[in-house]
Amino acid sequence: QVQLAESGGGLVQAGGSLRLSCAASGHTFSSYYMAWFRQAPGKEREFVARISQYGTSTYYADSVKGRFTISRDNAKNTLYLQMNSLKPEDTAVYYCNDPSGIAWPWGQGTQVTVSS
Repeated sequence: QVQLAESGGGLVQAGGSLRLSCAASGHTFSSYYMAWFRQAPGKEREFVARISQYGTSTYYADSVKGRFTISRDNAKNTLYLQMNSLKPEDTAVYYCNDPSGIAWPWGQGTQVTVSS
């Protein structure tokens, strides 16, 4: 079955940390660049970070650079996002997919709420 399942979100105070996971199935995971996106209430979905097929190259949105780290485990078909120094403006539903957003159907996402 072709699907993505995000998990690991929650409620955290500003300055705290969370680690998100994304389990992928249905495609050869290691063949794809992968990315994290987020969508805050009333806003468009936006790019957060991407990683190359074997993790040798990463790229981040300016808003999260230095605070978030994207990684992957191809043996487990799983993508990760380590989020540190969280800010209230990081509050959003977080999604994973390939950078084009079309390789997999969008999953349910995982809610991250950062309180001030």
